[in-house]
Amino acid sequence: MKNDVATFAGGCFWCTEAIFKRLKGVYSVTPGYSGGDIENPSYEKVSSGETGHAESIQIKFNLEEMPYAVLLEIFWHTHDPTTINMQGNDIGTQYRSAIFYHSEEQKNQALESKKKIEKDKIYKDPIVTQILPFKNFYEAENYHKDYYDRNKDYPYCNFVISPKIKKLMDKYSKFVKNEYLENN
Repeated sequence: MKNDVATFAGGCFWCTEAIFKRLKGVYSVTPGYSGGDIENPSYEKVSSGETGHAESIQIKFNLEEMPYAVLLEIFWHTHDPTTINMQGNDIGTQYRSAIFYHSEEQKNQALESKKKIEKDKIYKDPIVTQILPFKNFYEAENYHKDYYDRNKDYPYCNFVISPKIKKLMDKYSKFVKNEYLENN
Protein backbone atom coordinates (compact mmCIF):
# COMPACT_ATOMS: atom_id res chain seq x y z
CA MET A 1 0.00 0.00 0.00
CA LYS A 2 1.14 3.52 -0.78
CA ASN A 3 -0.07 5.48 2.23
CA ASP A 4 -0.29 9.24 2.59
CA VAL A 5 -1.68 11.90 4.92
CA ALA A 6 -3.87 14.91 4.13
CA THR A 7 -4.92 17.69 6.48
CA PHE A 8 -7.97 19.82 5.67
CA ALA A 9 -9.99 22.47 7.48
CA GLY A 10 -13.47 23.00 6.10
CA GLY A 11 -15.48 24.37 8.99
CA CYS A 12 -16.74 22.14 11.77
CA PHE A 13 -14.67 18.98 12.05
CA TRP A 14 -17.75 16.93 12.88
CA CYS A 15 -18.87 17.58 9.29
CA THR A 16 -15.58 16.94 7.54
CA GLU A 17 -14.83 13.80 9.55
CA ALA A 18 -18.26 12.35 8.69
CA ILE A 19 -17.69 12.98 4.98
CA PHE A 20 -14.13 11.75 4.56
CA LYS A 21 -14.40 8.63 6.75
CA ARG A 22 -16.97 7.30 4.26
CA LEU A 23 -14.50 7.22 1.35
CA LYS A 24 -12.84 4.15 -0.11
CA GLY A 25 -9.11 4.03 0.52
CA VAL A 26 -9.42 6.18 3.64
CA TYR A 27 -8.47 4.18 6.69
CA SER A 28 -8.38 6.89 9.34
CA VAL A 29 -9.92 10.33 9.84
CA THR A 30 -9.04 12.16 13.03
CA PRO A 31 -10.60 15.46 14.09
CA GLY A 32 -8.23 17.99 15.60
CA TYR A 33 -6.61 21.38 15.40
CA SER A 34 -4.09 22.65 12.84
CA GLY A 35 -2.29 25.82 11.90
CA GLY A 36 -2.11 27.46 15.29
CA ASP A 37 0.58 28.81 17.53
CA ILE A 38 0.26 26.93 20.82
CA GLU A 39 0.91 23.29 21.60
CA ASN A 40 -1.88 20.89 22.59
CA PRO A 41 -4.78 23.34 22.51
CA SER A 42 -8.14 22.42 24.00
CA TYR A 43 -11.46 22.80 22.22
CA GLU A 44 -12.29 25.71 24.51
CA LYS A 45 -9.04 27.55 23.68
CA VAL A 46 -9.44 26.96 19.93
CA SER A 47 -13.06 28.12 20.14
CA SER A 48 -11.90 31.40 21.66
CA GLY A 49 -10.17 32.19 18.36
CA GLU A 50 -6.98 33.14 20.18
CA THR A 51 -4.80 30.12 19.28
CA GLY A 52 -4.81 30.50 15.49
CA HIS A 53 -5.88 26.87 15.02
CA ALA A 54 -8.57 25.72 12.64
CA GLU A 55 -10.85 22.78 13.34
CA SER A 56 -9.27 20.25 11.00
CA ILE A 57 -9.18 16.63 10.07
CA GLN A 58 -6.17 14.49 9.38
CA ILE A 59 -6.88 11.83 6.79
CA LYS A 60 -4.73 8.72 6.39
CA PHE A 61 -5.37 7.08 3.06
CA ASN A 62 -4.08 4.68 0.45
CA LEU A 63 -3.09 6.62 -2.67
CA GLU A 64 -3.70 3.59 -4.88
CA GLU A 65 -7.37 3.48 -3.83
CA MET A 66 -8.00 7.18 -3.21
CA PRO A 67 -5.93 9.72 -5.12
CA TYR A 68 -5.20 13.01 -3.36
CA ALA A 69 -6.82 14.83 -6.31
CA VAL A 70 -10.15 13.13 -5.53
CA LEU A 71 -9.90 14.10 -1.85
CA LEU A 72 -9.35 17.69 -3.00
CA GLU A 73 -12.35 17.60 -5.32
CA ILE A 74 -14.59 16.30 -2.55
CA PHE A 75 -13.16 18.91 -0.16
CA TRP A 76 -14.03 21.74 -2.58
CA HIS A 77 -17.57 20.49 -3.15
CA THR A 78 -18.64 19.61 0.40
CA HIS A 79 -18.09 22.97 2.12
CA ASP A 80 -18.17 26.64 1.13
CA PRO A 81 -14.61 27.75 0.29
CA THR A 82 -15.77 31.34 -0.35
CA THR A 83 -16.56 32.47 3.20
CA ILE A 84 -13.86 33.89 5.42
CA ASN A 85 -13.70 32.37 8.89
CA MET A 86 -17.10 30.72 8.75
CA GLN A 87 -19.23 27.86 7.49
CA GLY A 88 -22.95 28.52 7.75
CA ASN A 89 -23.73 29.59 11.32
CA ASP A 90 -20.29 28.48 12.59
CA ILE A 91 -18.31 31.72 12.80
CA GLY A 92 -14.71 32.31 13.85
CA THR A 93 -11.16 31.75 12.62
CA GLN A 94 -11.38 28.13 13.81
CA TYR A 95 -13.94 27.52 11.03
CA ARG A 96 -11.81 28.82 8.17
CA SER A 97 -11.19 26.85 4.99
CA ALA A 98 -7.62 25.61 4.61
CA ILE A 99 -5.52 22.92 3.00
CA PHE A 100 -2.36 22.13 4.96
CA TYR A 101 -0.08 20.43 2.47
CA HIS A 102 2.47 17.80 3.53
CA SER A 103 4.64 17.90 0.40
CA GLU A 104 5.38 19.96 -2.70
CA GLU A 105 3.29 17.49 -4.70
CA GLN A 106 0.28 18.11 -2.44
CA LYS A 107 0.88 21.87 -2.66
CA ASN A 108 0.96 21.76 -6.46
CA GLN A 109 -2.18 19.60 -6.65
CA ALA A 110 -4.02 21.89 -4.22
CA LEU A 111 -3.09 25.00 -6.20
CA GLU A 112 -4.10 23.35 -9.50
CA SER A 113 -7.41 22.12 -8.10
CA LYS A 114 -8.16 25.62 -6.76
CA LYS A 115 -7.44 27.11 -10.21
CA LYS A 116 -9.77 24.56 -11.81
CA ILE A 117 -12.60 25.31 -9.37
CA GLU A 118 -12.15 29.02 -10.05
CA LYS A 119 -11.96 28.53 -13.82
CA ASP A 120 -15.07 26.33 -13.81
CA LYS A 121 -16.89 29.02 -11.80
CA ILE A 122 -18.29 26.47 -9.38
CA TYR A 123 -18.84 29.30 -6.88
CA LYS A 124 -19.96 32.83 -7.73
CA ASP A 125 -17.78 34.38 -5.01
CA PRO A 126 -13.96 34.20 -4.87
CA ILE A 127 -12.37 31.23 -3.12
CA VAL A 128 -10.69 32.24 0.14
CA THR A 129 -9.30 28.83 1.13
CA GLN A 130 -5.78 29.07 2.51
CA ILE A 131 -3.18 26.68 1.07
CA LEU A 132 -0.45 26.47 3.67
CA PRO A 133 2.44 24.21 4.63
CA PHE A 134 1.53 21.70 7.33
CA LYS A 135 3.11 22.64 10.65
CA ASN A 136 1.11 20.89 13.35
CA PHE A 137 -1.90 18.77 14.17
CA TYR A 138 -3.30 18.14 17.62
CA GLU A 139 -5.94 15.46 18.06
CA ALA A 140 -9.30 16.66 19.38
CA GLU A 141 -10.82 15.40 22.58
CA ASN A 142 -12.43 11.95 22.38
CA TYR A 143 -16.00 13.25 22.54
CA HIS A 144 -15.48 14.89 19.11
CA LYS A 145 -14.54 11.61 17.41
CA ASP A 146 -17.26 9.96 15.30
CA TYR A 147 -19.59 12.68 16.52
CA TYR A 148 -22.01 12.52 13.61
CA ASP A 149 -22.35 8.74 13.62
CA ARG A 150 -22.97 8.74 17.37
CA ASN A 151 -25.42 11.68 17.31
CA LYS A 152 -27.33 11.59 14.02
CA ASP A 153 -30.57 12.62 15.73
CA TYR A 154 -29.15 15.85 17.20
CA PRO A 155 -30.51 18.95 15.45
CA TYR A 156 -27.04 20.16 14.33
CA CYS A 157 -26.33 16.78 12.75
CA ASN A 158 -29.74 16.67 11.05
CA PHE A 159 -29.69 20.20 9.69
CA VAL A 160 -25.99 20.73 8.93
CA ILE A 161 -24.17 17.41 8.49
CA SER A 162 -26.85 15.16 6.98
CA PRO A 163 -27.29 17.40 3.89
CA LYS A 164 -23.52 17.28 3.31
CA ILE A 165 -23.59 13.47 3.56
CA LYS A 166 -26.49 13.41 1.09
CA LYS A 167 -24.49 15.61 -1.30
CA LEU A 168 -21.53 13.23 -0.97
CA MET A 169 -23.76 10.22 -1.70
CA ASP A 170 -25.46 11.91 -4.65
CA LYS A 171 -22.33 13.27 -6.32
CA TYR A 172 -19.53 10.93 -5.22
CA SER A 173 -21.15 7.56 -4.47
CA LYS A 174 -18.58 5.72 -6.61
CA PHE A 175 -15.95 6.73 -4.02
CA VAL A 176 -18.02 5.77 -0.97
CA LYS A 177 -17.37 2.57 0.99
CA ASN A 178 -20.06 -0.07 0.49
CA GLU A 179 -21.11 -0.19 4.15
CA TYR A 180 -22.12 3.47 3.95
CA LEU A 181 -23.96 3.04 0.66
CA GLU A 182 -26.04 0.22 2.11
CA ASN A 183 -26.92 2.15 5.28
CA ASN A 184 -27.94 5.36 3.60
